[in-house]
Amino acid sequence: MGLIGALLGTPAATGAIGTAVTSVAEVFTPNATKKMEADAAAWQAALAEHGTEFQTAQPGLFDRVVNGLNRLPRPMLALGTLGLFVYAMIDPAGFEDRMVGLNAVPEPLWWLLGAIVSFYFGAREFHYSRARATPAAAVPTAPEENPALAEFLSKGAAGAAPAA
Repeated sequence: MGLIGALLGTPAATGAIGTAVTSVAEVFTPNATKKMEADAAAWQAALAEHGTEFQTAQPGLFDRVVNGLNRLPRPMLALGTLGLFVYAMIDPAGFEDRMVGLNAVPEPLWWLLGAIVSFYFGAREFHYSRARATPAAAVPTAPEENPALAEFLSKGAAGAAPAA
């Protein structure tokens, strides 16, 4: 250890002083490793609590019906558009009559329909894009395995003899 080791004496005394200095330093500056471990433990506890919250929740009939209705607009618009092509092939005269009727709809009503559809799908897309855009830095992760730290801890902290 050089000069400091010679001044302080044995390695055991150096370890005791190092432990004391570390304890005093942690009063002023938090230990980063302990903070990461505490964050990871809090994250795991929050995940466990969130998981248990949904284990017993069984959606009722009303919830299932509303979820089913929320899933209908997109398939109905897609299938309805395809149905218009089939209808035009089967009954061209009837299709022409229906299109003349649609042509009679006033323009402000078309704008209103466009706004409703745009807000429905826009809000839905915004909801899912916000869920996908959660920054990874905001989500605490468990500390990665550090081989040097594991070796140091297996030998005992501050050079002390390993625990039996």
